[in-house]
Amino acid sequence: MEKYRAIPEGYMTVGEVAKKMNVTVRTLQHYDKEGLLSPSAVSEGGRRLYTDKDLVKLHQILSLKHLGFSLSDIRNRLISLDTPEEVAEILAEQAGLVRQKIESLSESLRELNTLREEVLQMQSVDFKKYADIIVNLQMKNDFYWLIKHFDNDTLDHIRRRFDQESGKVFMKRFLQLQDEAVRLREAGIPADSREGQQFAQEYWAMITEFTGGDMSLLPRLMEFGQLIEASPKWEEKQKLAGSYAEQALDVYFTRLGTDPFQEGAE
Repeated sequence: MEKYRAIPEGYMTVGEVAKKMNVTVRTLQHYDKEGLLSPSAVSEGGRRLYTDKDLVKLHQILSLKHLGFSLSDIRNRLISLDTPEEVAEILAEQAGLVRQKIESLSESLRELNTLREEVLQMQSVDFKKYADIIVNLQMKNDFYWLIKHFDNDTLDHIRRRFDQESGKVFMKRFLQLQDEAVRLREAGIPADSREGQQFAQEYWAMITEFTGGDMSLLPRLMEFGQLIEASPKWEEKQKLAGSYAEQALDVYFTRLGTDPFQEGAE
């Protein structure tokens, strides 16, 4: 690299290049350090000097960086390419990465808007619930909105008993049993029949799994079907399911000679 006592014609200082190309001096220093764009010369005073040719190279770097290429990609992959086919292949790879980022950002935007609606409906600041809602949105759980209706004790209980996967499995099981209750009711299957009592046994096992033996949680679980923001279709379905489940469980507990709902209330 040549050194000059003064700045010769045709050369520019790092400050002049930065201003002309709308970048910072620190950026140019970083590119030099990374081996992407070294100055063509240095003055005796140690000032970096650039030429028009350097500006062309800088323009190339900035353009590729705009497309999302990292400095490492530009230095180690792009600069050494020889054929249009090779360049096209790298550009296609980058397009795929950008597409993935767009999809991810679109999903984040959807989750942000949904969380905003939940926050406004909650009318309180509760970052623990916010985090639970976000996790359920990431899990594509359509029942994320249930969270805001639970008190902190119930949510703490749920966090202790269920992880993401087991929580999804439980919710799926709950919904399946609700569907089964509606089917049995519409088919006219008596609650005290063998099939009705088989349902009651499975339903109670599901409830026991949720409560972990804490009967004080029973009323909260049974409130699933009476939430204020449920759609009319959801409300009607849960009303039918709840009515049949209540009848089946009454028979089930009568035969067992116990009333855990009463025990939970006490």
